[in-house]
This record gives sequence, structure tokens and C-alpha cells, in this order.
Amino acid sequence: MAATLSQNLLLAVPLAPLVGALVAGLAGKAVGRRGAHTVTILGVLISFICSAIVLKAVAMDGARFAGTIYEWAVVGGLRMEVGFLVDGLTAMMMCVVTFVSLMVHVYTIGYMEEDPGYQRFFSYISLFTFSMLMLVMSNNFLQLFFGWEAVGLVSYLLIGFWFKKPSATFANMKAFLVNRVGDFGFILGIGLIVAYAGTLDYAEAFAKGPELAALSFPGQDWMLITVICICLFIGAMGKSAQFPLHVWLPDSMEGPTPISALIHAATMVTAGIFMVARMSPLFELSDTALNFVLVIGSITALFMGFLGIIQNDIKRVVAYSTLSQLGYMTVALGVSAYSVAVFHLMTHAFFKALLFLAAGSVIIGMHHDQDIRNMGGLRKYMPITWITALLGSLALIGTPLFSGFYSKDSIIEAVHASTLPGAGFALFAVTAGVFVTAFYSFRMYFLVFHGEERFRHKPFPPEDDHAHGDEHGHGHDATPHESPWVVTAPLLLLALPSVVIGFMTIGPMLYGDFFAGAIFVDAAKHPAMAELAEKWHGATAMALHGLQTAPFWLALAGVVTAWVFYLKAPQIPAALDRTLKPLRTVLENKYYMDWFNEHVLAAGARLLGTGLWKGGDVGLIDGAIVNGSAKTVGLLAGVLRRVQTGHLYWYALVMLLGIFGFMTWRLWPFLGGLTG
Repeated sequence: MAATLSQNLLLAVPLAPLVGALVAGLAGKAVGRRGAHTVTILGVLISFICSAIVLKAVAMDGARFAGTIYEWAVVGGLRMEVGFLVDGLTAMMMCVVTFVSLMVHVYTIGYMEEDPGYQRFFSYISLFTFSMLMLVMSNNFLQLFFGWEAVGLVSYLLIGFWFKKPSATFANMKAFLVNRVGDFGFILGIGLIVAYAGTLDYAEAFAKGPELAALSFPGQDWMLITVICICLFIGAMGKSAQFPLHVWLPDSMEGPTPISALIHAATMVTAGIFMVARMSPLFELSDTALNFVLVIGSITALFMGFLGIIQNDIKRVVAYSTLSQLGYMTVALGVSAYSVAVFHLMTHAFFKALLFLAAGSVIIGMHHDQDIRNMGGLRKYMPITWITALLGSLALIGTPLFSGFYSKDSIIEAVHASTLPGAGFALFAVTAGVFVTAFYSFRMYFLVFHGEERFRHKPFPPEDDHAHGDEHGHGHDATPHESPWVVTAPLLLLALPSVVIGFMTIGPMLYGDFFAGAIFVDAAKHPAMAELAEKWHGATAMALHGLQTAPFWLALAGVVTAWVFYLKAPQIPAALDRTLKPLRTVLENKYYMDWFNEHVLAAGARLLGTGLWKGGDVGLIDGAIVNGSAKTVGLLAGVLRRVQTGHLYWYALVMLLGIFGFMTWRLWPFLGGLTG
């Protein structure tokens, strides 16, 4: 019999960061800067230690927890409660969230050293950690939605942290609005589950999955389960930035770099991936929904990677890399390789957080200049940042033995084994994406750490260079410098799992029983994972075999091409840029998605709103109903006022005329009979 986890231990995981957030947020002035970072780091450290204990109990002893912590309300038999569901999937997410959050908290001490919003920032990131933990630990849709909206709210606050910058306030509003589109679909999916399954509890809803699969959507011949799953996935498209709801994530780089690592690489944007994996018992009942997931993920994986090629802002290169890798995870979900998707989620969290924090270290060393065209030769000035960025880049492109290799190659193999209609396009997208990823990753790496030292004359001086320097209190000496230990220590600690975590965990996570009871796959209909298991011969054998496969040679080709283009023959990309200028224009305008949203969707919504306002509100409600009724009463009153003269002879005349009229009306039938 599986061991049971302590309820108090589980409660400590989300509540410790919450306490830290409240202290730093409400008593920030009293505790000071040192007190704010101490209490929040201590809270996240406690949370990480408790999460590690939970993970050990789950992995080693088979411990599980599924139960109610607090019953909030019962409405017509529908239970609304706070509860935890802790299994392999939850325990893994708890450790990833708390470890990355802990690294970001420590890193923030150095990065936000002289920012006036120091205590507020620590409060926000600790509050975000609490929100994300409530999301991943939930056992019901109500708590899931609470965590879902809470991470969105805190993300809004963090993206717009420097609220005096117009670009930051625009970016956080954009993120908020785009996520509301996705969340509308998400709440519709939850509402359909409540309406037809009559429960908010995961286990009860999953048990009624076959009944839901037998129903049709009212008034249509669509399968109800397909509508439910697509609605849920629309929510994931918003949170996990899938095409076309991806447009908010690159702009979110306006926030401080630590939140780029925490929210937009390792945790919040993976919430959608986690949610779909958790909902696998429902998604397995609809091939249509899975194919929709597969195609959307394929488009995101390939076409967002193309955009990374032409970016010059170091954070935006990593941001588009995040979009592409989220597409890979979504593709894995589409072919029912849920365990592979969350495995890539885990490995990606470490090396992408590493790359974001390394980018932040470069920004500090470059005195807050983010243009990679102004860098070069930083290797000898920032050795720790250089080696950790190299390790992160090697993991990202899927170098054999590195963590990214095991998860990314498993995704490609799973797609190859899929029988869904969209699998052909998906295989092309994820395979071509290997070359694209390697090219833009090492384009950034070579331009930043190798080649000519361009930072002394800055061929592309940033417009707000002085603003950034003043904002953070740094000088503008031209020579870069290595970052302080509070910045480099998290880089080293994140580099270790970026290299070894895939090798260590692929066996139990993909081919063992680590996710038993958490992820459900119908192997008869979706055989991808079964085929991967047949070919599995160990992590070392997989790495050796990987040296002979197309993805490895495509990745190597991408690295070599970047080396030639940006170190040996920079005239080649310059010539290509002139030759392919129309294509570059399309990429620079991000496929005109922002233009379409602004000039078509937003303009249409504005036109509709104006029409409803002027025609409906001003014209019908105010003009006809409210003001119209008042005018009618006034008109009648004006008529009646004319007959109220105050003269007795007028009233006597009216009375006589009235009596005459009444007598005529009453006598008319009698007179008519006499004349007839």
C-alpha cells in the first residue's frame, strides 16, 4: 500500500512563499531591503525543501495524497473546496517551480540591487510562487482556475513593474488582454464539465469521461468531449503562448530579467502544458482535439523559431526560443506523449532559466545594453557567464548527453510514431526546428561572447542607454565585468541540472512508473509511447545513437552555419539580408500578427463598441428610453399646461362643452334610430 503524505507538510509548500510575500509587501518599509529578500528567500527555501521531501516520498515510497483541505461552499450538491492532488506529475512540478524560484530570488539580490521597488519586486515573485504552487497542487477545477488567474495577475504586475515606462505598461496590458481571450475558452471548458459531469473534482470528472464522450454538443453533431477539450486547450494557448495567442510573450521582456526566467520560461508559460497533461484522461477521448493541439504546436514550434533568427535584443532571442520550445511540448501533447511533454517542460525549465539569467548577467556586464550587435568578445571578461551560457545553449539545441537532447529527441521520435492526420506536418516542423534553434541560439552566442569587441564603440547605441543606467544606478564604463556572486551562483546551480537531469531521469519518467496514475494514454489508439518504449535501451545508448540521427546533424549544421555567418564571413548574412529583404520585413513585423490584432480585431472591436455606445447606449437607451420618455412627459405636460389657464369662464366653457359632448355621445344611438 502506498504511503500517505503529511497534510501539514503539503500546506507548508504554498504557504511559506505566501507568508514571505505578505511580509515583504505589507511590511516592506519596516523590514527594509535586507529583511524583504531574507524573508522571501527563506519562504521559498522552506517550500523547496518540503517539495524535495515530497518528491523523494513519491518516487521512492510511492506516496500519494488526494484529499480536501478546506470546504468552502456546497451549492446544489456542487462542492467548492481547496484540496491537493499529489502524485508524480505534481511532485515534479513542485520541485521545478520552487527550485527555479529560489534561484531567481537569490539572483534578484544582485540584479535589482539599487532599484527603488526592491521590496515590492520580492513580494511579487514570492506571491507568484504561491500562485503557481496552488495551481499545480490542486485536485479540482475551482482551485485550478484560482491559481490560473492568480499567476496571470502577478504576471501583469511584474511585466509592468517599471510602470513609468510606456512600453512596460503597454506590454502588461497586452499580456492581460490576450490571456483573457484564452481564459474565456478555459472557463467555458470548465463550465461544460460542471454542467454535464456535475462536479469540480478531477477524479470524478475523469471517471465520467466515457459518458461525456457519448454525448453530442446541444444543437450540433460535434462530440461534447471535443468541445470541452478544445475550450480547455484555448486556455492553454493563452498561458503557454501558442499561435495565435503568442503575441504577448515577446513584449513581456519589458519586465525585469528575473521575471523573464521565472514566469516566461520555467513556470507560468508551462501551466498550459501541465494542465493538458493533467487532463489526459479527457483528451484521450477525442482525436479531433488532439490533432488540433498537434497542429497548433507545430506552427508555434517552427514559425516562432524563424522570428528568433532576426532578433537583436538578447532577451527577445531567448523569448522566441521559449515560444518555439513550448510548441515542441504542445506537439508532444498532441501525439499523446504527455510524459515526454512534461519531461521537456522540466529540462527546458532549467536550461531556459539559465539562459535568461545568463542574458541578465550579460546585460549587467554591458551596463544594461541589450543589443547583441554591440557586444562581442565577452568570453574573457565574463568567464562564468560565458561557460554557463554555452552549457545552456548546448542543452537547448539537443546536444547528446545534455538534458535537452533526451527530451527533444523523444518528442521527435514520438511524432514519428504517431498516426494522427497532422503528424506529417508536425514531424517536418519539429525536425526543421532543430536547425533553426541551433542557428539562432549560436548566432546569439557567437555575437555575444566571441569575435570583435564592439562594445567600445557601440555600432547600434541604445536609445534609452542612459535611462537604464540611471534606473539601476550603474555607471557607464565601457569595459564589461563579471557579475557578483549572487548572480553567478544561480547560474552555476542551474547549469548542473541543465547538463545531467535528462540523463538521470529519462528512464523512470518516460519508461518507468513515475507518472503512474497521473497520466493516462490509450495505447491502442495512440501507440507513440509504446513504440518508444520498445526502442529504449538506456540513456547512454540513446545518446550514442543520437550521434547518427538527422536531428544531431541538423543541429551541428545550424551551429556551423552561425559560426561561418557571424564570425568568419559576416558579408554572407549581409548579402542575404539585402536579397531576402521582403522576407525579413515579414519577420520583422512578426507575420503582421500585431498589425492584424491592432488594425482588424481591435479596430473592429472599437467600431462595434462605438456603434453599441452611440446607437445602443446614447441613441436607444439614453435617447429613446430615458430622454425620450422624459420628452414625451414634457410634451404632454406642455399641452395640458395650455388648458390650465386659471380663468373661471374658461373652465365653465370647457365643462359645458364636455357636458354637450357627453350628452351627444349618449343620445346619438337614440337619434340615429329615430332618423332610421
